Amino acid sequence: QVQLVESGGGLVQAGGSLRLSCAASGRTFNSYYMGWFRQAPGKDREFVARRSWSGISTSYADFVKGRFTISRDNAKNTVYLQMNSLKPEDTAVYYCAAAPDRWPLEFNYWGQGTQVTVSS
Repeated sequence: QVQLVESGGGLVQAGGSLRLSCAASGRTFNSYYMGWFRQAPGKDREFVARRSWSGISTSYADFVKGRFTISRDNAKNTVYLQMNSLKPEDTAVYYCAAAPDRWPLEFNYWGQGTQVTVSS
């Protein structure tokens, strides 16, 4: 059974940093894109970042460019999201997801989410 388990969320002041982790199990994700999405209260889920297995293809939403970095440790089947210079508007539940490496990308595995709260 495929599982994606996020961790690392919490409460942080504006300008601070957090590092989210997502541990994947149940299959090999070597041929998968791994991504992060978020959903704020009352808003739709939105894309944050994604990274291919090789790391050659990496993409970020405009609102996190220069502040967030996605990385992955393929040996550990783990993907990370380093979040710096956090803003109150970054407050959301952050979800890890996986998509087979074929286009169009379809993220069909999802974690349960981890809450990130940024205070002003």
